[in-house]
Amino acid sequence: MSSKVLLLNASFEPLGIVTDRRAVVLLLAGRVEAIAVHADPPVLHSPSRSIEVPAIVRLSHMVKVGRNRSSPPPSRRGVLRRDGGRCAYCNASADTVDHVVPKSRGGATSWTNLVAACRRHNMEKGDRLLAELGWELNFEPVAPRTRFALVRQANEADPLWEPYLQAS
Repeated sequence: MSSKVLLLNASFEPLGIVTDRRAVVLLLAGRVEAIAVHADPPVLHSPSRSIEVPAIVRLSHMVKVGRNRSSPPPSRRGVLRRDGGRCAYCNASADTVDHVVPKSRGGATSWTNLVAACRRHNMEKGDRLLAELGWELNFEPVAPRTRFALVRQANEADPLWEPYLQAS
């Protein structure tokens, strides 16, 4: 089973989340240093070495990060996480994603136009507008403020990551 590792820039700014294998490869290449390790960390083995997997690694050299994108691109998984796995129309368990303004009517694939939906309501809505059906959303869909907002919201963040994610 693969675990996740928080990757920090040289300035301790969070850059992303990488797999345990990627973190170990970066460690072996000398491109990162381990910042935090769990009390009982997972260990990756090779024929000649055993390496403890860190919880947080920091790049040795600063990487320039573009500031033009504050949130990640929308995805099915991200929308379901943002909406808590609940249908935006009836609050039942959601298993699909729906365009509020259908693509056939010029709707964009954006965080503000995508909502989680149960299969029944997604099929019933089809390519119609909410006003045509007399429906209302249970909430206003918004984009996550940072690329780590979905990690925090889904409670997938390692407790050791919290001091570094607070600033993002």
